[in-house]
Amino acid sequence: ASSPDEEWPEAEKAEKLARGAALKWASGVFYRPEKLEGLGHYRRRETQRNSSIQSRLKSTVQSYLEGVSAGLEQLRSAAQEVQSVCQDLGAARWALLDSADHFQGLQQMRELMEEHVQLASVVQVLPQIFSVHEVFSHILQLLHGQHLLEAHVELMMVEQLRDDILSQLHLRGLSSAQATVLSYFSGLQELNESLAKQLWDIVGSSLRLVREDPVLFVTAVRIIEREEKIDDTLLLEATFLPPGRPKGWRQKFYQVLQDTITGARFHAPCLDTEGPGLAKHLAALQKDIVSELRVVKDLMVQCVPAHYNILSVCTATYHQALTSHLQEILREDLDKQGLFLLLEWALRVYHSPEMMGHPDLLPEVDVSVLDPLMSSELVDQTERRYVTKVKASVFEWMQRTLEVEFKEWFREEEPETDHQGFFQSALPAIVMQMLNENIQVASLITDSLQQKIYNMALEELEAFLGRLREALVQCGKEHQQDRAVPKYYISYLLAVLNNNLALSNSVSSLHPDTACREVPASLQAALDRMQKKATQLLLEELLLDLQPLCLQLPSRKWLSGSQLIGSMCEVIDKYAKDFSRVRKPVFTLLLAECELLVASQYLRALLQRKMVCKSREERGQLCRCLLQDATQLRELFCGLGLDRSQQSLEAVFALRELICLKDPTLLSLEVLGFITKYPDVSDEHISTLLDIRGDVSKEVRHVVLEMMAQHPQVLPEGYRPIFSTILVPVPELPFCLRKGKCA
Repeated sequence: ASSPDEEWPEAEKAEKLARGAALKWASGVFYRPEKLEGLGHYRRRETQRNSSIQSRLKSTVQSYLEGVSAGLEQLRSAAQEVQSVCQDLGAARWALLDSADHFQGLQQMRELMEEHVQLASVVQVLPQIFSVHEVFSHILQLLHGQHLLEAHVELMMVEQLRDDILSQLHLRGLSSAQATVLSYFSGLQELNESLAKQLWDIVGSSLRLVREDPVLFVTAVRIIEREEKIDDTLLLEATFLPPGRPKGWRQKFYQVLQDTITGARFHAPCLDTEGPGLAKHLAALQKDIVSELRVVKDLMVQCVPAHYNILSVCTATYHQALTSHLQEILREDLDKQGLFLLLEWALRVYHSPEMMGHPDLLPEVDVSVLDPLMSSELVDQTERRYVTKVKASVFEWMQRTLEVEFKEWFREEEPETDHQGFFQSALPAIVMQMLNENIQVASLITDSLQQKIYNMALEELEAFLGRLREALVQCGKEHQQDRAVPKYYISYLLAVLNNNLALSNSVSSLHPDTACREVPASLQAALDRMQKKATQLLLEELLLDLQPLCLQLPSRKWLSGSQLIGSMCEVIDKYAKDFSRVRKPVFTLLLAECELLVASQYLRALLQRKMVCKSREERGQLCRCLLQDATQLRELFCGLGLDRSQQSLEAVFALRELICLKDPTLLSLEVLGFITKYPDVSDEHISTLLDIRGDVSKEVRHVVLEMMAQHPQVLPEGYRPIFSTILVPVPELPFCLRKGKCA
């Protein structure tokens, strides 16, 4: 047998821990000899403490033992009771087995009782069944007399009778008998259809009835709600669903109401899509929709249950119908006025206080929670169609304006002038007014449409300037054939320049954003080309008058002191007076171009009709003539208002210095300064100048040309070429001037 320590290892471990703890306590208390005096006191205290603990333990163990004893007694009693119940159940089982034969007789009695109950139920409803057709006739009379509530009550009773019979047959599996019942109650279908027809007629006239006779409309709604409750009840039971159920009359109510709204306003067989007709149609829609929604809000809402949300349903119906209707209209080939009307109506009028934002409709009517009347894609597509129509109209109008302008150029009188005496025509005002009006009209719709019209206006203006330029070229060709046609050719060219300046100054005002007034680069280029062409035609006229005089340069007669430059000044002064009829920026430009033309023609005559000086005296005479001519021309242009810094005649003074240089060996240095100032000068130009001097040796010429080859020039930005337009005859020399280039 095992020892108690082996059976209870926990007790042994606990005893060891207790002994260890006691030793630790004792060593802590009695570590001094004087503390041993209290040993007896500590022994008594610990003895009392152990006695108390043992008493509590004994009491606890005794309590547990008493509980276990009571439990055992209860288990013993329960076992006895279970055994007794088992014996009673066995006895009952044998008793039931002995009575089985008697129960079979009771089953037959139960069947007879059920049959009796069924027959009693049938006997009770026989009077109702036999009177069904009579009730049908009475219901029909009530319907004809529009006693709808009474008719519906009797109709429900008959339907309930039929449904009860069908339900019983269904539960007993007598499906074959259901056809007989349905045949007997076949009149119900016709009565239901007759009642439904009257109800839907009432709903279709609801907007009128709620104003004239709301009782009839309320009656229809009450009947619909009755049927809806019956549908809900049958669907919840889900045991047997009679024929014709669910009727869904509330859903039909919404459908009829929506069909009435859409059919009355939005299914016009033929619609006049022209501007006035479409405007009348949209105005009628606006008036009728607001009026009918007011009726719904003020009257119909009070006639139907709140859960119908009748105002929201009608609002959404009108909104959806309008969406479809506008799409149908947009399928037509609308003119620009029609497209504008639709956009304005859908994007502005529809949400305005004159329609869906009417004070009488707010706040109950809120179309902002619905989808847009026109989707963003449809709006963009319609705006593009509108822009296309406007573009065609603008093109046609501008073309007529151009034709009128072209005819005016050939009039037998000068162009009209403004209050300052500048030539002009009505063209800029007409064009800008037309474009600005279209942009302003588009601003009434959306910013995107305004931007599209603005972009189109700039494109059309650019194209118009191109056609105007072509017309100007055609006019110039006719003038070349006969300088007497047009009679006031120069005056109208000046008017064209003023018109171009007016257009250039007005373009920025077209921009919808006042903070952004920048003219697009392509349009500015078209304006510049127009100005350049008119300026070119004017200079060609000046050149035609100057050429006979320039042909006399240089000559012996000119050297001897002719009035050639005086005559040139008279021609220039005459043209300058004409130029004064244009505004200052263009006038300054014309003067500068005129001065450049005169300087280049003077230099061209000097370089192309090469005159070689035979002596120093002749060279000095040439220099004096050059100085006199250049000074006279410079003073003329200064007097006309062109600053010396803007003049190209300085090239004549510089060229004169090369000719007047007394020491030919210094020519290379002078030529270097000359080509630095005028980098478009070529070898041929310098060679011709050296020929004109008549005293330059081959060695000096070679040094000068070699120096030019060693110092190639690049045209600086903004440099106005003068020599590059002058072609000089190639000198016929018997030898090569420098390596790699032979003349």
